[in-house]
Formats: sequence, structure tokens, C-alpha cells
Amino acid sequence: MAPAKTSMPRPGYHLALFATCLAAVVVMLGAFTRLSDAGLGCPDWPGCYGHLMWPTEAEEVARADALYPDMPVDTDKTWPEMVHRYFASSLGLFIIALSVIAWRHREARNYPFRLPLFLLFLVVWQGMFGMWTVTLKLWPQVVTVHLLGGISTLSLLWLFTLRLKNQRWQIDSTSWGQLQGLRPALIAAVVIVFLQIALGGWISSNYAAVACVDFPTCRGEWWPAMDLAQGFNVTQGIGPNYLGGLMNSEARVAIHMMHRLGAVITSVYLLVFSVLLFKVAHRGVRRMAVAILAVLAAQVALGITNVLLVIPLPVAVLHNAGGALLLVSLVTLGTKMWMAEKPVEQD
Repeated sequence: MAPAKTSMPRPGYHLALFATCLAAVVVMLGAFTRLSDAGLGCPDWPGCYGHLMWPTEAEEVARADALYPDMPVDTDKTWPEMVHRYFASSLGLFIIALSVIAWRHREARNYPFRLPLFLLFLVVWQGMFGMWTVTLKLWPQVVTVHLLGGISTLSLLWLFTLRLKNQRWQIDSTSWGQLQGLRPALIAAVVIVFLQIALGGWISSNYAAVACVDFPTCRGEWWPAMDLAQGFNVTQGIGPNYLGGLMNSEARVAIHMMHRLGAVITSVYLLVFSVLLFKVAHRGVRRMAVAILAVLAAQVALGITNVLLVIPLPVAVLHNAGGALLLVSLVTLGTKMWMAEKPVEQD
């Protein structure tokens, strides 16, 4: 089987690659901040208790505590919040630079200049949702959308990087036809994984991860009592401090169980999809199938470990990263499929 066709990377490739790595760090920092309950480590925005960084000196802490008596300074929570903000802001600057480069090359043939412009729009909204996460006191709807925006930014940056790398699969007519037939299945896989990540975000923002601490049952039952209506009530009012969550026990069980059910659906679908990928007689496609299965297996193992060990922070952060990596793997496959060179018809 012919290898991938290698061409010179397009302008901005190395910057896009660096920005993608930075986006991955931002996603990890966001997960760490959220899972360590540091989302309100700084009760104001964009500073922290009125400081550019965060208060450290005794006098600064005393003034901050007087200014926010209901939210005294907790250094273990202030620094993760501010480090996350500064990394996210830096990512925004890199996306601005990529947009400028793309605009300058908008007349170049096949240069994907619209994608970085959309990324610029997305990262601006990410900044807004980051502010609202604080000012609306961890309102679950905002927290979940902010998480999905971060995952989307990472995925689209990686898509842009692959487009700029300009490396294409060379495939035969049979494999080409098989890949065309798998396009709808791939799109469905992306949607399913994205929805599962959204369920994970809803669990995290409503503090439902510890609703079930046994596996494979939940509270000793296969189908425990749950309140689906309350668990997926997206009309929760703005105003309360949602740190720690406000839903009742049965509502949190409902969220947790739906995430488990989603994990089963996602796993079964990706297993079947990977089998279909293995039927394509192309080394690159089969390698992507192996990668997807490996990430899926690791993600399932991390999810189970989270439950049995009651959400240890390192495992929980890795579980968030695993969801992002699974989506990125599908984006990689999709980009390779869509960029693959159509075989030349023989006379």
C-alpha cells in the first residue's frame, strides 16, 4: 500500500501545531481547576481579588478577605484559576496570529483561511463563557458549554494543523469507495463522542460523579431510583452559588447513570465502527482504528477507576483528557479521509 503523500507544510503550520499543544494544556488546566473546586478560586474577573495575579502577602490576603468576606482567599484555589486564565489568554493571542496569517494567504489555493477565523470567533466566546463561569457562580449550563467550547477549540485547531501539514493518503479505488461509504458513520461517531463529553461535563458541573461509588451497579442496584426531569433540568435559575451542586441525590444519580449508559452506547458504536475500518485495505486507516480502540479502552478503564476510587484528582483529569483525545482521534481520521487523494481512473 502506498504511503501518505508528503508535501511541504503550508504557512502557519508550526504555529498551529504549537497552538494545538497549548490548547491541550488549557483543556487539562481547565479540568484540574474544575475538579479541584477552584472554579471560584477568584471571585472576580479578569483579576483575582483585585490583583493581576493573586494575593500572596499577608496584607494583600487581609484586604481581599475584607473585600470578599463570603469567599476568603484560598491559595490552593487561586493559583489554578489564574494559571488557567493566563494560559487561555495566551492561546487567544496565538489564534489571533493564525487568523492574520490565514487572511494574508486567503488567495492561496486550498488554504483553509475560514477555519482560523471561526476559531477566533470561538475563542472570543470562550473568554466570555470563562467570565460568566465566575460571575454567574458556576452556573452548570455555562460551565458545561465552556467545557465543550474548550474541547471544540482543541479539535478544530488540530483539524487546522492537519490541513496545514498537507499530508495526504494515497489509496486505491477499492479503499476509496469504502472510505466514502464510511463518512456518515464517522460523522455519527463524532456526534456520539461529543454528546458523551457533554454528559461528562454535565456530571462535573452538577457534582454528580460521586452519586454512584460502586460498579457495575449503582448504590447496589442495576437501575436505582433517579429523577431524570430534575437531573436534566436546564432551566436552573441564575443567582445561587452552584459550588458543590444544588441538585438532590436522585437527580445526580440520573445524570451519572445516563453518562454510564452513554459510555456503553459510545463503546459499542466505536467497536463496530473500528471493525468496519479494519475491513479497509489501507495501513493508515487500520492504524487509526487501533488508535481509536486504544484510547477507548483507556477511557473506559479511567472511568471505572474514577468510580471505584471515588474520583481521585489525577485520574479524573486524565479521564477528561481521554475524552478530548478520543474526539481528536476521530477528527484525525476524518481529516485524513476527506483529504485522501482520489485515485486516477485508468483508461
